[in-house]
Amino acid sequence: MTKKPNFLLFITDQHRADWLGCAGHSVVKTPNIDAIAAQGTRFEDFHVALPVCMPNRASLFTGRMPSVHGLRHNGCLLSERANTFVDVLAAGGYATASIGKSHLQPFTDEPPLRKPDGVERLVPEAWKDDVGCYTKEEPASFDKPSDAPFETPYYGFEHVDMVTSHGDQCGGQYGQWFRETVPNWKELHDPANELAHDYTCPQANRTPIPEDKYPTAWVADKAVEYLEGRKDEDAPFFAFVSFPDPHHPFNPPGKYWDMYDPDDFDVDLPYDAHENPTPPMQHASEMWEKGITPPIPQMPFRTSDQHVREAKALTAGMITMIDDHIGRVIDALKASGEYDNTVIIFTSDHGDYLGDFNLMLKGPIMLPSITRVPMIWSDPKTHSEVQTDTMASTIDISASILERAGLAPYNGIQGQSFLGALDGTQTHREEVMIEHNDGGPRMGFSKAVRARTLRSADWRMTVYAGEDWGELYDLNADPRECRNVWDDPEYAGTKAALSMRLLDHLTFQMDESPRATRLA
Repeated sequence: MTKKPNFLLFITDQHRADWLGCAGHSVVKTPNIDAIAAQGTRFEDFHVALPVCMPNRASLFTGRMPSVHGLRHNGCLLSERANTFVDVLAAGGYATASIGKSHLQPFTDEPPLRKPDGVERLVPEAWKDDVGCYTKEEPASFDKPSDAPFETPYYGFEHVDMVTSHGDQCGGQYGQWFRETVPNWKELHDPANELAHDYTCPQANRTPIPEDKYPTAWVADKAVEYLEGRKDEDAPFFAFVSFPDPHHPFNPPGKYWDMYDPDDFDVDLPYDAHENPTPPMQHASEMWEKGITPPIPQMPFRTSDQHVREAKALTAGMITMIDDHIGRVIDALKASGEYDNTVIIFTSDHGDYLGDFNLMLKGPIMLPSITRVPMIWSDPKTHSEVQTDTMASTIDISASILERAGLAPYNGIQGQSFLGALDGTQTHREEVMIEHNDGGPRMGFSKAVRARTLRSADWRMTVYAGEDWGELYDLNADPRECRNVWDDPEYAGTKAALSMRLLDHLTFQMDESPRATRLA
C-alpha cells in the first residue's frame, strides 16, 4: 500500500503576497521560500477569507467563512464544537502537530474595547453557553513548568507547542521556556534595556534578546525536534508551523535589525496617489496631521514616508529571519527521509498595508495589500515550478489537503479543492468574497464595521453596511486602486451587476451543517 503524503504547512503572520523574492520583490531576500516555489505552484491571486488573524485562521482550519464558523472578529473564539480539517486527518490516521502561533482562542485576558450597554438581560445571548474551555491560550494557562503538556486534542492537534502574542515578548509554552532557560529574562524584557538605534517609526524596538532565543528560532527548533522525533514512526504527519512574525512590533533581533537599509525602500504608493480617498483614509490622514496616535498599537494609522521606509526595512529583516529558519526545518525534513513524501505549503494569515497610501498595519480599508497573501504548494508528485493567476481563497486550503490525503471533507465545508488548478492551466475561482468585521468602531466609523468585498481579476467592490458610500475599482484601468468610481455614473451598470454577484455569494452564507435528520 502506498503511504499517504505528509503535509508541512508554514504560515507567517501579517505578510503581504508581494514580499517574497519569488514574487518579484527587488530587495527582501527569501531564498528558502523561493526554493519551495521553484518546486511547486505559486498563486499570484490568493486571498484571505477575512484580513485579520483569528477569523482567517479559523477559516483556514474549518474551510468555512467567518460568518458561518462564528469566529467573526478578533476576540471571539472558535467553538470546540467546530470540526477542522485537522480532525479529519487525525481520524484518518495522521499524526497532527501545531507548532507556534495558533490563535483560535484569545491569548489575552483583557476585556474587549466594546463598552457594556448597561442592559440587564435574563437571557444574554442568542445561543446558550458553550461548555468548552476557552482559556487555553490565555496567560494564566502557562503559569506552570514548561514540561507540563498542553492539553490536547486541540482542534484536531494531538501535539502542541504554543506561542502566543507577537514580537520579542511572546507567551505560551515559548514564554515558559524563556523564563526557565534565560536567567536574565526580566532584564531582556524590560523596555528600558532596548538597544540603541536611530529609528523613529512607531513600534520600532531594538530587542536585546539574542537571535537564538527569539520566538521565530524557538518555533523552528520545535519543528526540527518534532521531525527528528518521528524517524521511527509509520503514520503520516501534518505539521502546522506558525511564525508570529513579521507582525508588528518591528523588532528583528541581532543581525536582522540592520540587515536592510531604509533607503533601499520606496514609498511607491503615497497617500496623494489616491484621487478621492475614502472616509476612513481621510480619518487616518486627519489623525496623523493632528499628531494623534491610535489608542492601542493594533489599530492602523497613517505615517510619514521615512517611517514607512524604516518599517519596511525592519519587516524585511523579520521575513529573512523566518526564511532562514524555514531552511533549517526543510533540512531536518530531508534528513528524516520524508522530504520526497511531503507536501510543503507556505502561506500567511493576512497582509499589511505597509505604506500603501502611507497606511500601516491592517484595518477595514480592503486593499489587496491586506487581503492578498502568499500561497505556495510544493508537491512531491510533480516538483515542477508553476505560477498561476487563478483566484483562490484561504478556505480552499482545507479541502485541497483533504483531497490530497484521500479523505472526504465533512458536511458544511465551503472551501473547494484547487488541486486541479496546480498545473496552471485551469481556473479555480473567477472571484472571491472577503468579509470584514470589527469588534468596535475605529478609523472614523460610528459603529463596528461590517463590510463585504467582491474581488475578481477585473474589479474590487466593497460594501460597508449602513454607510452611504462604498468602493469600486476598475482593476484593468486602475490596478493600484487609486480612483474610487463608486459614484461615477459611467460605472452604474457595473456596480449593479457586481452587487447581484455579491448578493449571490451572501445568499450561500448559510450553515449547511448538520444535515436534516427527517423529511419534515
